[in-house]
Amino acid sequence: MPHRKILLDECVHAQLGKYIPGHNVISVPQKGWTGLKNGDLLARAQVEFDVFITVDRNLAFQQSLVAFSLGVIVLHAPTNRLEDLLPMTQQLLEAIDSVQAGQVNHVS
Repeated sequence: MPHRKILLDECVHAQLGKYIPGHNVISVPQKGWTGLKNGDLLARAQVEFDVFITVDRNLAFQQSLVAFSLGVIVLHAPTNRLEDLLPMTQQLLEAIDSVQAGQVNHVS
């Protein structure tokens, strides 16, 4: 799969990006977008990014994600701590390769 630009939500441990090789990964705080509402955040993200990764399980219910030109991956972990996210790395990499714009993939 080609190199993808990935945005990690502010609720996702930023160090997770180190475990996503072959892609350009940046976090919401690194972009200076902390505190933006989900709709505004996704509208900005779709301009620069291919994939948005979050642990916010309500995002798909709060936003019409088909309207955005990026794929969304929702991580289902007990917490957003790095040690709870790392066991999902292989599934996450597969989801990154397969998610399409306007689509939501769930990884647990």
